[in-house]
Amino acid sequence: MHKLRIATSAVLVLVSTACQRHQILIVNAQVIDGTGSPARPAAVRIVDDKIAAVGALAPTSSDSVVDAHGLVLAPGFIDDHSHHDGGLFQHPEALAAVSQGITTIVVGQDGSSHLPLAAYFDSLERTPAAINVASYSGHGTIRRAVMGEDYKRLAKPDEITRMQDLLRQDMATGALGLSSGLEYDPGIYSNTDELVELAKVASASNGRYISHMRNEEEGVFDAVHELLTIGEKAHLPVEVSHMKLAMKELWGQSTRLIAMLDSARAAGIQVTADVYPYTAWHSDLTVNFPKRDFNDTTYSRYVLREIVPADGLILTSFAPHPEYVGQTLAQIALARKADPAVTLLNLIHESQQYADAHHLHVDDDSVQGVIGASMSEGDVDRIVQWPYTSFCTDGALDSRHPRGIGSYPRILGRFVREQHVLTLQEAIRKATSLAAANVGIANRGTIAAGNYADLVLFDPATVLDRATYTEPHLVSTGIERVWVNGQVVWANAQTTTNRPGRVVRRAH
Repeated sequence: MHKLRIATSAVLVLVSTACQRHQILIVNAQVIDGTGSPARPAAVRIVDDKIAAVGALAPTSSDSVVDAHGLVLAPGFIDDHSHHDGGLFQHPEALAAVSQGITTIVVGQDGSSHLPLAAYFDSLERTPAAINVASYSGHGTIRRAVMGEDYKRLAKPDEITRMQDLLRQDMATGALGLSSGLEYDPGIYSNTDELVELAKVASASNGRYISHMRNEEEGVFDAVHELLTIGEKAHLPVEVSHMKLAMKELWGQSTRLIAMLDSARAAGIQVTADVYPYTAWHSDLTVNFPKRDFNDTTYSRYVLREIVPADGLILTSFAPHPEYVGQTLAQIALARKADPAVTLLNLIHESQQYADAHHLHVDDDSVQGVIGASMSEGDVDRIVQWPYTSFCTDGALDSRHPRGIGSYPRILGRFVREQHVLTLQEAIRKATSLAAANVGIANRGTIAAGNYADLVLFDPATVLDRATYTEPHLVSTGIERVWVNGQVVWANAQTTTNRPGRVVRRAH
């Protein structure tokens, strides 16, 4: 018989979940409800998977009482842009997510999703994880399904029609909308017209469009213009994925970027953004080559001079030479006694040869991956502060980037407590109700009667990320307890055996 550890005042007692009604009363909490309101003392009653009441509540004989001891109780965090679904069936406890207070992940990002989405949702419902999962339908996945490996061209009208049919099926399943990854194959070969036609299908089902845009470096403002054009022509909300200015020449221009988005909102385009709280990205070696010319040494030198230096590129995977993992491009070039720019191109060619030999795609994480440090802290701060920016990890369960396990405690510890970039209530609003609104999720994201009981209890004085680029799997401190649909999934600094996660479908 499964036992759940419950705190009653200062005493831990064992309560048989099979013998008692699932009713919990959390007392002595400082409730920050996700709306942007400041903390207030309150109790929260959970009945089964829902929040039943919030306020001055007295325990009843049916309640299992949890004493919060004055800590902050917030809605569970919604990871607006996540890759934590990779390996979720093998690791359903989802430690990297629940240990930082995440209760819902939003996947199907960067144009890559499960297809058909219905089969994936069925699998999740048969074998739930500890966390809730919502998903977009991926443009790149759909494009490859229709065009096969002949994708390095514009799609024909009949191919777009077939893509629309696949997207329509995913939308009927409950997809949030359409995602694209326009710096990656095969999405990079699409044009705006193709994306508009697909976005119209998402719009017809009250969906939205989220994009890893065509460029996050020198062409970022043109890429934003394309995103806004899609929103305007398809009449749907649009979101900038992991918004950034990823080259030195652009540092300091976040004010211009935000002004462009504010102007679009004033004109009626419902544009939002998400961001992770780090100055380094995690992608693949090809991402900074929009023309896909991997023989252009001059452009490779430009990348290393203007976008990311050789000592700022860290290999996170490299199947042809696994010993390179953890090394910088500068270190690898030195060992090879070669020019870093030439080495970068050679690594791309070697990964392509490996991918071809093993029938993989070159941008597959198992083939090659890289962390690149190319943003400024000031720009990240301003993007974090924009009222319509929600938070994300853009991370995975076993990521070598610390964002996968540390993003939300980093926001609460460093950006709120240490640097005062945000107030605590505003940070929680962005992590909860704003994220829910930006992606189209209902009945989650605020502490209110009738909503699902996704909750996180944390200590605002100690919450902090510990993961680094050299030790990316260190669990954060200060997250005391996490509930998903009324069940505890994180307590006493460890995961539980509960798997209460649900499939979260688009709100209509």
